Amino acid sequence: MTPAARRLSVAADPETVAFVRPYALTRGRTRPQYRLRLESVMHPGTGRPGPGLPEECGRITALCRARPRSVAELAGTLGCGLTPAKILISDLLAAHVLIPATESAPDPDQALLLRLRAALTMKWLDE
Repeated sequence: MTPAARRLSVAADPETVAFVRPYALTRGRTRPQYRLRLESVMHPGTGRPGPGLPEECGRITALCRARPRSVAELAGTLGCGLTPAKILISDLLAAHVLIPATESAPDPDQALLLRLRAALTMKWLDE
């Protein structure tokens, strides 16, 4: 079978799944523009994805419009890997299509931390 005939038979087979390399999705970029944690939750913003963004950005936007989702959940749903997902999410953050949740953790109770330090010090001094 010639290479051209093989390409046609593969393209005509509906069971063939197209595989897109991660660097093709991210246009060769290997680092996101923003530092994103796995548990960072993304909400829909007021911007719109530009025409140069891959179709996965549209999927991310649709998922976040349905309900806020974490970076890890978006990467798992897309199935493209964590770093490429972070890069695509970064692109959407830059375009104001997504906004991160601003959940601030409460300050830890100082008295509890002092008691914990004292207990750990006593435990380690005894051994």
